[in-house]
Amino acid sequence: MADNAGTSFDLVILGGGSGGYACALRASELDLRVALIEKDKLGGTCLHRGCIPTKALLHAGEIADNARDGADFGIRTTLEGVDMAGVNKYKDGVVNRAFRGVTGLIKSRRITIVEGEGRLVAPNAVQVNGTRYEAPNILLATGSYSRSLPGLDIDGERIITSEHALQLGDVPRSVIVLGGGVIGVEFASVWRSFGAEVTLIEALPRLLAVEDEASSKIVERVFRRRGINYKTNTPYKSVERTENGVRLTVESGETFEADLLLVAVGRGPSTTGLGLEEVGVATERGFVRTDERLRTSVEGVRAAGDIVAGLQLAHRGFQQGIFIAEDIAGLDPAVIDESGIPRVTYCDPEVASMGLTEAAATERYGADGIETFTYDLAGNPKSQILKTQGFVKLVRAKDGPVVGIHMVGARVGELVGEAQLIYNWEAFPEDVAQLIHMHPTQSEAIGEAHLALAGKPLHVHG
Repeated sequence: MADNAGTSFDLVILGGGSGGYACALRASELDLRVALIEKDKLGGTCLHRGCIPTKALLHAGEIADNARDGADFGIRTTLEGVDMAGVNKYKDGVVNRAFRGVTGLIKSRRITIVEGEGRLVAPNAVQVNGTRYEAPNILLATGSYSRSLPGLDIDGERIITSEHALQLGDVPRSVIVLGGGVIGVEFASVWRSFGAEVTLIEALPRLLAVEDEASSKIVERVFRRRGINYKTNTPYKSVERTENGVRLTVESGETFEADLLLVAVGRGPSTTGLGLEEVGVATERGFVRTDERLRTSVEGVRAAGDIVAGLQLAHRGFQQGIFIAEDIAGLDPAVIDESGIPRVTYCDPEVASMGLTEAAATERYGADGIETFTYDLAGNPKSQILKTQGFVKLVRAKDGPVVGIHMVGARVGELVGEAQLIYNWEAFPEDVAQLIHMHPTQSEAIGEAHLALAGKPLHVHG
């Protein structure tokens, strides 16, 4: 289906996920004629098989934990069980409402929607179902897929990916999660909230290895308290199906058995079969190579989102899409600072961060060139009310701006907006210390941390 019969545009976008549809919307605002090609559903992985449904499950898990722990707050509640049919109805309702909203918005902007699988056939043309759509500007935004490991075959029944996990009709009694990154810890968290026995297996030295080491330690400590088993420094060796489930063997020879195995070892770029090599678009390990303005090796062809190496986050794709539309329109937007992209992992406890880890800052400025301060949420009244543990950790260049903000605790993902402003506006601790933070809120923890780093600690023990 196409909304008009024309096949000549100012911009043709291959992929209707976060990066693609954001670019289409902004380009339309700038009076560019846009064709948006999508083989599945507008909204892409994030809306249908990633961010949104996963966070809906995590919220349902939070409700289950609240019911289970009501006595801690003087409320007599019990958890009778988890109705996965009801949970899935709630999750799917959230996704469907968002899908209708995105679809309606795109159609209202005079954007031509083309349904089908597209392939780049020239630097200025994409072919879909035998029809050639041409434009001087092409955007590749085809997203990513769930990776596996050599010899690890996904069967969709006992050995599954996150896409399969979102469609389960029952809570597994036991599950092994292979991979301790964002996807792995989020599913481990939600399944534990639903009552499953969970074992996390991670080859690297710690969970959430891309985050600050202090954040990883808090998550590991809380996971232990929650009864989530985990093994780090434990590379995978093999897996086999058993009569009732799966058996995973790691390189040390130790084995683990469970009903299900979730393979959460990252996501790969969906670039196979797009015609990139034939047209001359350079790739590296499957990712499309771009310069800082997201231009590929072929003039007129851009790339955005998960197919560009870096953080695989929907909001990164959104911003890249907007950037590309404005660059094509001649607005000369500022280059996106990858370190200035906020990051949140929605497990319990949540992990949110901006900028450089302490290790990265040490590498950049030297051990004597940075200062750090960690404010424990035990000193924050709202965090006490929520019965959460964690911290706000700041990293600054010595006598300079704050270059890293790391937070762990319930709902800290909602604080990352202020953290983003602090980092991206290169604020000094003194700049933030003079700002008034509402009491009692968790945002006070950000203010308290900056007060301390500015040399005037308030609710901080000496």
